[in-house]
Amino acid sequence: MLACAPGVALAASPAKAVPVEVWKDPECGCCKDWIAHMEANGFKVKVNDTGNNAARARLGIDKKHGSCHTAVVGGYALEGHVPAREVKRLLAEKPAAVGLAVPGMPVGSPGMDGAVYKGRKDSFDVLLLAKDGTSKVYQRYEGKKS
Repeated sequence: MLACAPGVALAASPAKAVPVEVWKDPECGCCKDWIAHMEANGFKVKVNDTGNNAARARLGIDKKHGSCHTAVVGGYALEGHVPAREVKRLLAEKPAAVGLAVPGMPVGSPGMDGAVYKGRKDSFDVLLLAKDGTSKVYQRYEGKKS
């Protein structure tokens, strides 16, 4: 029997990292930071430095939801700086959807939260993309003034 500090649970075996495949521009620093965020949250990321326009089109993501990188996880598309927390929620809930998007590049979202932004966090929405082309707010993140 393993002993541990009160309130600390030990897993019977290490969880297998969930694979994510991402398409991005090879020079994009914020994409690299988003990838680091995903890896820090238990995802195993495969990177394609080929740009993301073709992947976005192939996955059925409207340009109005576009951002600097596109990914696939568990059969769902991810567009932009989607927080790992919402990706985990998506995979647990398994809605009938194309995936999630954070359009644009909101400051304070994962990958857009480096020191250069001096703590600034803008409000942004994580959108659930429906197969019929519509979207709805899946999670709202409120910003804060730095």
